[in-house]
Amino acid sequence: MSLRSMTGYAQVRGQVNARLAFALSLKSVNHRFLDLHFRLPSETDGLEMKLRRLLKEQLARGHVEVTLTLDVSGANGVALNRQMISGYVEAFRSASREFGIAGEPDLNVVLRMPGAMESAGEKSGGELDTAVMGQVGEALGRLNQMREEEGRGIERELRERMKHLRAAAKGIESHRSTILHAYAERLQSRMREMLGAQVEKDRILQEAAVLVDRSDVQEELVRLNTHIDHFVAMLDQGGEVGKKMDFLLQEMNREANTLLSKTSGLAGEALKITEAGLLMKSEIERAREQVQNLE
Repeated sequence: MSLRSMTGYAQVRGQVNARLAFALSLKSVNHRFLDLHFRLPSETDGLEMKLRRLLKEQLARGHVEVTLTLDVSGANGVALNRQMISGYVEAFRSASREFGIAGEPDLNVVLRMPGAMESAGEKSGGELDTAVMGQVGEALGRLNQMREEEGRGIERELRERMKHLRAAAKGIESHRSTILHAYAERLQSRMREMLGAQVEKDRILQEAAVLVDRSDVQEELVRLNTHIDHFVAMLDQGGEVGKKMDFLLQEMNREANTLLSKTSGLAGEALKITEAGLLMKSEIERAREQVQNLE
């Protein structure tokens, strides 16, 4: 299954009957969860529930805006609710006769009453639901096609970031042997300052070995490479892996921070380890920017 971005847009058009057409659009952007927002004509609560249920089945994450607009053609785009109006007029005249009060219904008042006038969409409720639900599958297909195209671009970017991370880890591994020398020099300088005399070389090496053992970055490199392997495996797997990838990148960043803290203050050749660690953090941050838009 392909990776999907959470960014996409699709629109479909359909015909309900000779007088009524519609346009249904779906627009999605990134979000931590599935967040559905509907902009539908009035009197379409039943249709909204159907659309909500279907979208929850087909989409995992993203802020999705669903917009339905109606296009009414012809003179009969708005119709009178004749049954309601005639009932009101008859009741008005009946009351006039019964109480002996002269008067006629005011048409302006009658037409402002809720429900006195119906749009074609309201009159075609069942037809509208059927027509829209018949087209929503195509809209979802187009939306996911665009999301998958975006996802392929993100996947290429992420594979490149992982390649750079591997190279940085390999570079650090090749410079690990310089740590002993760097710590030995620093330890010797400090001990001379403290004791003001020549210190035995064997003692310096012994102390340096203990210090380097505590500051060794091998464990961080092993865990980092394991995370990279797992990340690439998820890229190969595809599907809804955005949250998992984001968690892995947080773990990678933690290893990079630990590595940098262990090698802080080193000079000379050992500085290359610090440079590689900073490069790692930059690559991880770039990857996180991309991952946060994956479903």
